[in-house]
Amino acid sequence: MRITLLLFSVCFLSGYSMQSQILKDVDSLGVVKVVDSLFIDHDIDNYSLRIFSNYKVKRFTVRDDDSKTRFTPNNPFGVGVGFASRKILVDVAFNLKTNKDEITSRFDLQGTTIIGKNHFVNLYVQTYKGYNVRNNYDEPTIFRGDIKSATVGINYLYTLSEIEFSFSLLKAGLAQKNKDIYITGGIGGFAVFDYFSGKSTILTEQGAFNYNEQANIKKYSSNGVGVMGGFLSAFMLPHNFVASVNVMPGIAVMNKKVKLMDDSYKPSNPFLYKVDYTAALFYNVKRYYISLIYNGSAYSTSLDFDNTQLFSLSKAKLAFGYKLGSRK
Repeated sequence: MRITLLLFSVCFLSGYSMQSQILKDVDSLGVVKVVDSLFIDHDIDNYSLRIFSNYKVKRFTVRDDDSKTRFTPNNPFGVGVGFASRKILVDVAFNLKTNKDEITSRFDLQGTTIIGKNHFVNLYVQTYKGYNVRNNYDEPTIFRGDIKSATVGINYLYTLSEIEFSFSLLKAGLAQKNKDIYITGGIGGFAVFDYFSGKSTILTEQGAFNYNEQANIKKYSSNGVGVMGGFLSAFMLPHNFVASVNVMPGIAVMNKKVKLMDDSYKPSNPFLYKVDYTAALFYNVKRYYISLIYNGSAYSTSLDFDNTQLFSLSKAKLAFGYKLGSRK
């Protein structure tokens, strides 16, 4: 007991000493200066206020050679306000629950940034509860409030040449034209976690007759890592328009588990295939800008027994920004 108390005391004092030293080191770096350099833009001409409407959705599908069941959420639209500068863009959206009786509860966070001159990073966290169940056979569409899904992932692309344009500045209406076409490619990696489940199974009792037993899934979960490549581009068009197109395919090795009503199994095929894509159009003049952006991701993986799981992530945003100062 005494030895334990002595060890605890030594660890506590060591930890307190280390914490004090860390705080001193952080203070010596000048936290305020770091925050100021990363996030604070001191030029009012670079600031704008924004209003926008957006569309966010995560769908998933289970299918075999003949049958297909698609799960789509309700209430995909939202509106919001925000502000932007050269260093930061913040948008806050409110989901529009136009369907009051069959509401999909959701948390949907998606973000993209370019760090430095060669690092493209995309992050997404999505949880949904409540899906419409549609199929390609005769059973009618129904809403299932018990069906849940969750997807978490991060993509990283290292570009082989410097990224000569900033996607963030395009979205904030602050991009400056140096040449007409910007194109760069790269390689990188990604990690993804995917999950869905139903209170009983995701198929209805009648719908299950169109599949084999292994497709009557109660819960599915998977996680894995992979490699990806692709290109980023921007095109300066006449009359103050800018277009952007990005495409990034990838392949991952997954650890997958399927739980049935009375059994479970792990699919033997470990591969997941995906493609991410972005199409955007920007209009920028002295006092305001307009941006229209569509991001999509499509994923496909085998569940064995001739069953396949597909899921897609989609996001679209139309934003109008008013600049607070006149650009020089």
